[in-house]
Amino acid sequence: MEKFTVLEAIAAPILRINIDTDVIIPSREMKRVSKEGLSDGMFANWRYTEPGGREEQADFILNQEPYRQAKIILSGDNFGCGSSREHAVWALHEWGIRAIIAPGFGNIFYGNCIRNGILPVVLANDVVENIAAQVEANPANNLVNVNLSNCTVTAADGLAHAFEIGPGDREMLLEGLDAIAVTQRRDDEILAFQARDRLKRPWIYLEE
Repeated sequence: MEKFTVLEAIAAPILRINIDTDVIIPSREMKRVSKEGLSDGMFANWRYTEPGGREEQADFILNQEPYRQAKIILSGDNFGCGSSREHAVWALHEWGIRAIIAPGFGNIFYGNCIRNGILPVVLANDVVENIAAQVEANPANNLVNVNLSNCTVTAADGLAHAFEIGPGDREMLLEGLDAIAVTQRRDDEILAFQARDRLKRPWIYLEE
């Protein structure tokens, strides 16, 4: 998994509340069992003129320059609510999104972001709206800086807004570790436990 330390990039304001995972990627777009090839279906109901089609809606923000190059989404409360489909995060990541800034997230979606290299940042609604207004004034130049090392978001006005993230989640993103890699870092402890347990309960290991 790619490490996340500091990201300075174009941010796309999609300031709607309750954007659920079916909006992020409709079920009809989940035709693959891998993480690849899902980005075409991201926000399909908003990006395209017809269900299943690929003719772009000109007024959707991610179909406009310079937002096509956005790596950050600014959104409303409860982003990623609804079903637990991890495909939503896979689609966002493949498209190039590395951070989402919103007043709140669906719990499962938040965890899926962490485990797939996307940083979910919780900031107050008025702060998100203020950052969005700065971006909209000049989206190509008014970049947003997301710094996981010091847990701040800085917009064009130079004000740094602090955010909180769990230490375990922060470590996974900073080090570029998925859940398996985190466990593997404790291989020595796991093997030592197994050796002790083998002496205490040898019958457990008879079929090895």
